[in-house]
Amino acid sequence: MIDILIGILEQGFIYGILALGVYITYSILDFPDLSVDGTFPMGAAVAAIMIVNGMNPWLALVVAFAAGSAAGLVTGLIHVKGKVRDLLSGIITMTALYSVNIHIADGKSNLAIFTGETIFNSGIAAMLPEVLQPYRALIISAVLIIICKLVMDWYLNTKSGFLLFAAGDNQQVVTALAEDHGKVKIMGLILANGLVALSGAVLCQHQRFFDVSMGPGSVVLGLAAVIMGMKLFSNFGFVKGTTAAIAGAILYKACYAGAIALGMEAIDMKLITAILFLVVLMFNTGNGKKKGGQPHA
Repeated sequence: MIDILIGILEQGFIYGILALGVYITYSILDFPDLSVDGTFPMGAAVAAIMIVNGMNPWLALVVAFAAGSAAGLVTGLIHVKGKVRDLLSGIITMTALYSVNIHIADGKSNLAIFTGETIFNSGIAAMLPEVLQPYRALIISAVLIIICKLVMDWYLNTKSGFLLFAAGDNQQVVTALAEDHGKVKIMGLILANGLVALSGAVLCQHQRFFDVSMGPGSVVLGLAAVIMGMKLFSNFGFVKGTTAAIAGAILYKACYAGAIALGMEAIDMKLITAILFLVVLMFNTGNGKKKGGQPHA
């Protein structure tokens, strides 16, 4: 039972980073960004190829974040400068990234890193006391999600962060502040996809492999996590939206683990994802979007 709980938390924290990215696009910008399905495996591909080539696994996270940010920039430019609808912009980027990700992985659709060093078995993880070694994956993933949350909370309280909320709520407000709402949207997409790619890079190092098919369904998982978290804490105004998104990711992975425990097989993962998302949408009253965006405290 303890092992199952630890597994849920590990996966929840890792996918929590993904949920933070989707939280920006869905709850703040009100932007249906399907490029997430491409940037998630992109982060994994970057991490895998760098580790296979003997590079620092922590550096791989930084490069993965940068690569995802670049993909978000492309989506933003297609939408803002190319005047393409938001949904189609994400689809175009997602489609292109399928080929890009394979090229990043040296022409391979999957890549194992069983022998390379990862953030979970080297550096800080290797320096943990002997008694904590069995929990190093949990500790490292917890530290990462805490850092991401704190940095994101800080950013959302800056002028740039407030402009993100304004761009999603009322573009006229952004214009009245002498700011280009298109540039604000692009910045939000850059940050969101950077976080999504970071999540993919962490998951790749946790599972020790990259597969190009790990992307489809990422946006659905992220949306389900955000909506579940917002719904869970809809009556608790003191809970930040970032906290709700992370809690939703953990709850989602708990539901998934429960479905597996009830007898469903791993090959049914996409079916489980679809069912969970359908249930979430059926019980969602709309509070998960802007109205529950970023509580005060």
